[in-house]
Formats: sequence, structure tokens, C-alpha cells
Amino acid sequence: MNALELIELSPVMPVIVVRDPDTAVDLARSLVAGGIRTLEITLRSAAALEAITAIQNQVPDAVVGVGTVRTPQQLDAALRAGARFAISPGLTEELAGAARASGTPFLPGVATASEAMRAAELGFLVQKLFPAEAVGGAALLRAWHGPLPDLIFCPTGGIHAGNAAQYLALPNVGCVGGSWLTPAAAIEARQWDAITALAREACALAAG
Repeated sequence: MNALELIELSPVMPVIVVRDPDTAVDLARSLVAGGIRTLEITLRSAAALEAITAIQNQVPDAVVGVGTVRTPQQLDAALRAGARFAISPGLTEELAGAARASGTPFLPGVATASEAMRAAELGFLVQKLFPAEAVGGAALLRAWHGPLPDLIFCPTGGIHAGNAAQYLALPNVGCVGGSWLTPAAAIEARQWDAITALAREACALAAG
């Protein structure tokens, strides 16, 4: 699986912070039941790597990856935990080298045309626009499509059910990332049916 195939699996990639590793498997199953297969577990909690391993081992229909990767060491640890792809808020030369060497689908974060061009030079044609809304959102991506027609984006940051469809309608957007599918209160209360319903609604956005 390459990066383009990855972002075509689901229209929305949930950006997930797992606080309690005991919720990881049920959370993943509830998202998959709603049609969302790609799951980004961010390195924003101590439970992230344990959650990745649990999902990889117990939810075969999920494609679990790691987010908020900033160093080669973090990338290596996540891959050893079972991550099948990786996403970063930005890009350094060292991280780019490690990502290429791993052969794992990797989406570097970019916020300007120059950053997008540099990431492309380093071999990454599928990128994460971050923080999407703060740096120009759908209008920016629309403007980039002319001069950067070979690049595909997964915009993340400030995207929600109310604006996701306008991003998904763009020719250079493969999917969007967002945290609205996994509200902390619903996870804490183990309201898995509610999360499945949010996942179904998210999948329907692409058909709109």
C-alpha cells in the first residue's frame, strides 16, 4: 500500500488521542463498523503505542497508523508497535530520510507552497496540509491545484462535519483529517454506537 492508496480507503481519517488503552479496540471497531478504516493514533498520549499494537492485533479491518511523528526515533517506535503508516505535522531532512528508508506510507505536514514543493522533491507527493483552516483552507488548496497539479493532500486542522464536504470536493484532496469522529466524552462514556453513527455520516460526506 502506498500513500495514495492509503488516503483513498476512507474519506475522513480520524485524528485520535487515546487516553485509556482499554478503549482502543472498541473505538477502532466502532469506526470500522461505520465505514472508516484508516485510523491515525497521535503521539499525544502515553497510551498511543499500546493502542496501536492492540488495534493492529485485534481489529484486522482497520488500517492503523501513527500521527504527530516528529523524529526518526518516534517513527521507529511506532512502526515496531504495528503502525502501518505515519503522519507528521511538518518535515525535517532527518525525518524524511527515515520515512523513505522505512518504506511505510508517510504524509509530511506542509503549510506553504515552498514546503509542499520541498516535500515533493524529497519524494512525498501525498501530503498533509496543516493546520488547514489556519493557513487558508479550501481556498488555498484550490489555488495550489494549478501550479502543483501532481500533489494530493489530506488537510487537517479545523475541519469538521460542517466544512469537510467542501474540502472533499476539491480535485487535489484525497481525504480529510479530523477529531470530530472521536469526541472525548463519547469515548469516556464508551458510547460506541454514537461513534459508529458519526463514522457513517462522515462516509456520506464524500458522496455529497
